[in-house]
Amino acid sequence: MGRPRLLDLFCGAGGAGMGYHRAGFDVVGVDLNPQPNYPFRFVQADAVTYPLDGFDAVHASPPCQAWSQMTGCRPGVADEYPQLIDVTRARLERQGRPWVIENVDGAGLPEQDDLLGAHGLLLCGVMFRLSLYRHRLFETSFPVRAPVHPRHWVPASKAGHWRAGTIISVAGNCAPIEVARAAMGIDWTTRAELAEAIPPAYTNHIGKALIERLGASDAAA
Repeated sequence: MGRPRLLDLFCGAGGAGMGYHRAGFDVVGVDLNPQPNYPFRFVQADAVTYPLDGFDAVHASPPCQAWSQMTGCRPGVADEYPQLIDVTRARLERQGRPWVIENVDGAGLPEQDDLLGAHGLLLCGVMFRLSLYRHRLFETSFPVRAPVHPRHWVPASKAGHWRAGTIISVAGNCAPIEVARAAMGIDWTTRAELAEAIPPAYTNHIGKALIERLGASDAAA
């Protein structure tokens, strides 16, 4: 039996896709913009309308700029960016296969499972022994347990002003690039792509739970 297939919508340069690949998926990425560094099969298309048929699971990372901290520092700028989480969620709920939506703090995704039936978790680099404080929220169609979240004891540098002995902030210029790449676990992207990426460790964790979920579903069928 081959690897299960995962559709990576709004894929960017493939940080999320790499995590799912390492977890055991055959990954196909879709993005409106060209992604020459995407490490797997890539289709340039509108992720909002791309067909979902033929995949065992779907991951989506709708544009996050409307909720990012850097955008929030500039009044009125957030309104210039598309807000596609709700329309994406509606599509994924209709298609009937397991799904994951990723975004930043402030995007309104659940940080944990709630009494209304939503599933969610917050992931951070230090959960995976990365030298990185990078919180990302994941809403899922199935429960996923988050690792223990260690405290942020080590000071973090401001973006673009890393000092030895501190945690690098991978945003904007994210210099020095070698330190940023090591912190993220990504070595195939440009500097700008790296600043927008998800560490593969995050989706590797979710992907392993998703593989188990798919296996349990097959056994019950």
